[in-house]
Amino acid sequence: MWPQRAGTQQMQAHLDLQVDDLEAETERARALGATLEEHQPQKDVRVLRDPHGHPFCLFLPGA
Repeated sequence: MWPQRAGTQQMQAHLDLQVDDLEAETERARALGATLEEHQPQKDVRVLRDPHGHPFCLFLPGA
């Protein structure tokens, strides 16, 4: 789970993908079945989940 919660299964793998256009790539991921997490830790990063629930992040260079 992310964010981590005591007593639950913890994240085992995580992908960070650098993109040039955060908003466009977020929408592209959503169109392909990803969901946007409610909690977003930084303005230059988007946390999403794939259709199976695995978390991944899109981020801008320098984030």
